[in-house]
Amino acid sequence: MSAMGQPSPHHGDAVLEAIRSPSSAATSAITASWCRSAIAHGLDPDEVRTRERLDGAALSAARAEHETMLAVAAPVLDHMFRSVGRSGCAVILSDANGVILERRSGDGDVAGFTAAGLVEGAVWSEAEQGTNGIGTCLFEGKPVVIHREQHFASRYVGISCMDAPVYDPHGRLVAALDVSSCRDDHGPAMAEMIAALVRDAARKIERDYFCRHYADRRILLLSDDAATGSALLAVDRDDLVVGASRAARLHLGLTDAALALPPALGQLLGDDALPSFDDAERAVLRQALAQAGGNASRAARLLGIGRATLYRRMARAGLSG
Repeated sequence: MSAMGQPSPHHGDAVLEAIRSPSSAATSAITASWCRSAIAHGLDPDEVRTRERLDGAALSAARAEHETMLAVAAPVLDHMFRSVGRSGCAVILSDANGVILERRSGDGDVAGFTAAGLVEGAVWSEAEQGTNGIGTCLFEGKPVVIHREQHFASRYVGISCMDAPVYDPHGRLVAALDVSSCRDDHGPAMAEMIAALVRDAARKIERDYFCRHYADRRILLLSDDAATGSALLAVDRDDLVVGASRAARLHLGLTDAALALPPALGQLLGDDALPSFDDAERAVLRQALAQAGGNASRAARLLGIGRATLYRRMARAGLSG
């Protein structure tokens, strides 16, 4: 394992030289992040500074704010750790401010991750730590791999970080899922393989979080894309859309304003047919017959009407008796 906290003697110079280059920030996402770290946030790559960390009460409050997300994420984090923990990786979940809320790590790797500051309550925003997996993922709102010397701060060149953003049921960025390694034998190829697992796990947290939030609604899956995740809609009993995942919002061009007055599902999906009382009655009759197993007498009782009335309404709706 690399000695955490021992700055690379040349890393800071390389960072500053890249920042001074007039074209590098435009061609490299990493250098653009280095520029933000140095210019916007006033950080020095070689500075050894006290890491910001929430106290117990503040961390408890942050965890309480995300109680539902953490409950949904827990089995996903456990599964991820079973997949990557033996290779010396830690599995980490932060909030949108970069505060680490959860960490899974093996007993033999705890000291290394603690020395690196990858502990519950630590703040890993880009403004606080410079270019890093959690903070840069949150700033860009997309998956990132920050491998060793790609970190801004010299003291973090021994860490590899693979991250993906997590969006809440309302399409807002709410967390970063991170897998980090402090071992020298984790090269770029290994990082890319783990990054794919991280992206899948983040999308699963989003999916499960959406379904938990809209547990009393009907959930429709429009598409499942590796890049944006599952496009999910939550629909009420009247076929009005009351919720949409981030992927669905991107797919359909939905905003909070568009969902404030819930749109009709058919209209949203391109069905311009006007609503009809006849169609609604036909749907009710068919559902009652289906629930009654095709037995007209039982269907009539379910609807609270007489059998003769049921047959009249079926005939009017074009349903055979």
